[in-house]
Amino acid sequence: MPAKGKHRRTKTGPISRGVLAAGTGGAVLALPLIGATGAHAAEQAAPAAKPAAAATQAAPAASVAKKQSAPTTYSVVSGDYLSKIAADQKVKGGWQKLYKDNREVVGDNPSLIFPGMKLTLGAKASAPATKAAPSKATPSKAEAAAPKAAAPKAAAPAEKTTEVTDTAASAGTSESNSSGYTTPVADANVTTQYRAAGSSWSSGYHTGSDFQAASGTSVRSIGPGTVVSAGWSGAYGNEIVIQHSDGMYSQYAHLSSLEVSAGQTVTGGQEIGLSGSTGNSTGPHLHFEVRTGPSYGSDVDPIAYLRSHGVSV
Repeated sequence: MPAKGKHRRTKTGPISRGVLAAGTGGAVLALPLIGATGAHAAEQAAPAAKPAAAATQAAPAASVAKKQSAPTTYSVVSGDYLSKIAADQKVKGGWQKLYKDNREVVGDNPSLIFPGMKLTLGAKASAPATKAAPSKATPSKAEAAAPKAAAPKAAAPAEKTTEVTDTAASAGTSESNSSGYTTPVADANVTTQYRAAGSSWSSGYHTGSDFQAASGTSVRSIGPGTVVSAGWSGAYGNEIVIQHSDGMYSQYAHLSSLEVSAGQTVTGGQEIGLSGSTGNSTGPHLHFEVRTGPSYGSDVDPIAYLRSHGVSV
């Protein structure tokens, strides 16, 4: 009978509703979300691969840079001196930089280089000492624990010592008598006198006076004046010519190193170069001339000239 039984609607559980939703097009809505999520993941993965490729490309570039900055080795030959090598090899910083990079090989005297000696060109150009400063900054933690005033006080004496040393050195290279004149080499003997005859000289006689001087000995201007020339001069090797206030000229030949240039003003006793054996020379010494003009053939007795200026020779 209809009155006794009531029609009950079948309850649908969560699972049934889910299936129903899929059946009514829920899957159509869900699929694009899945596709979009996959595409988004692919886009994120792609940039991650690019840095790896960039790193791979950077590696060859770094190796090329290392090869380009690699130092080269130069073998010293007869007649070489540091300023000549620096100029020929285009060393940035000149002979001073070349000497600094090879001081352990050359030693304390920059003019004493020998055939066969191996010099490194550009040894420290890519990694100067100043670049090492960041690595030294790490101990700053320990320094922080110490009183901050201690470091400046410790550094001050060192700076003062350096200044005193430099002043003493410059004073020692400018010794001269009251007239401002001095000998070209300190405490040196004359080994070959002016006008000595012999076939070794193109004029048939010696046009100057030779002073005993080992290679690398300090050579100084005999008096105040202006540098007329400084450089290579054939048989004289490296030479310097200076015009003095009285109109006379002095010449210094066979030098291993030049420390002045044309047009520079010098004082009596100032170091202008280092002795050597460049040019037509049988061994290290200083060939010294006094002339009435700047060129060869106008020579006068150099010892007599020095004595006329109160120099004891």
